[in-house]
Amino acid sequence: MKEFFAMGGYAFFVWSCYALAFIILAFNTLQAYTCERRVRRTLEKRQRLDKRRQTRETT
Repeated sequence: MKEFFAMGGYAFFVWSCYALAFIILAFNTLQAYTCERRVRRTLEKRQRLDKRRQTRETT
């Protein structure tokens, strides 16, 4: 087991690459989530404004 984690002397390089890949994937996932929330809020706001305009035009 110890040899597996040591990876023939390349453990620091290998595990740092794994960590960097995980960080990048987590960042991309978080960024996509926040972007989706922002777009949804914007669309909901536009929809509310359109409804208000339509009710004003019909009265």
